[in-house]
Amino acid sequence: MLKSVAVVLIDDFAAFEFGVVCEVFGYDRTDDGVPLLDFRVCGERAGVPLNLGHGVTMTPPLGLEATEDVDLVVVPACAVRDEYPPAVLEALRAASARGATLLSVCTGVFVLGAAGLLDGRRCTNHWRQSAAFRARFPQAQLDPDVLFVDDGDIITSAGTAAGIDACLHLIRRELGTAAATAIARRMVVPPQREGGQRQFVEVPIPECTSDSLQPVLTWMLDTIDREHPVADLARHARMSERTFARKFVAETGTTPHRWLSTQRVLHARSLLEATTMGIDEIARRCGFGSGALLRHHFHKVVGVSPQDYRRTFAPQRV
Repeated sequence: MLKSVAVVLIDDFAAFEFGVVCEVFGYDRTDDGVPLLDFRVCGERAGVPLNLGHGVTMTPPLGLEATEDVDLVVVPACAVRDEYPPAVLEALRAASARGATLLSVCTGVFVLGAAGLLDGRRCTNHWRQSAAFRARFPQAQLDPDVLFVDDGDIITSAGTAAGIDACLHLIRRELGTAAATAIARRMVVPPQREGGQRQFVEVPIPECTSDSLQPVLTWMLDTIDREHPVADLARHARMSERTFARKFVAETGTTPHRWLSTQRVLHARSLLEATTMGIDEIARRCGFGSGALLRHHFHKVVGVSPQDYRRTFAPQRV
């Protein structure tokens, strides 16, 4: 059972992510039936100010010795850098070795990776840092599509709000659903969100490596509500079907069917954000034909249903 938490800060840590950790683990919510946790804020050395950026500093009251007997050690987001304080990395390794749970928020996962704790382990981080993380820690099993990953004694989360999800998940796992719900209610956030990071990723239209197929791609987008058999596309490009299919994959990295399905989902995403059209009408305008087919492809690409996406991203209308 979770009884004690230490949050480890280093220079250029993110104030909001640190605040999330404090909000979930550091407040006295015994009046809501949530057990009081022994919450500690640590730096490499007690009493040494740390930079938050914008001329703001914070002084952790405790040093790394405060991590030696806690149940959970949390690393909030911080600036990604080539090297991290060796003493901090050693403290994380020691905590892991004695069986403590480690939790990172957003780019805090880079610190866990630098400590050598993620080789062969499932993890996630902010989608914008996925390529850099993979290049630096190729042995880690990164899943960039999810909000957080619970790999037992190591929990990693994606961007800012996903840190809330991961923290509440840990509370639910260790202290029960009632405690997680009580904290979420006080924070005015959902106790548990569905979906993953894919709904937040900007997905650009794939670009060709040459301009030979660009007129065909433009035509497909201009007539996205129509059926586009490969035979018709090849004829439009004045190529044989075999040549067209081979060149399409070479220039876009995917098949005509998959490319068009993705573009239809992106178009549906725009209509969900900007209009009040019903799902069936959006499906018709995007070329899916039915709401059921739109829901299938939308969830496959974005990770949530069209209705859930609209609730999250469409502006509120009176």
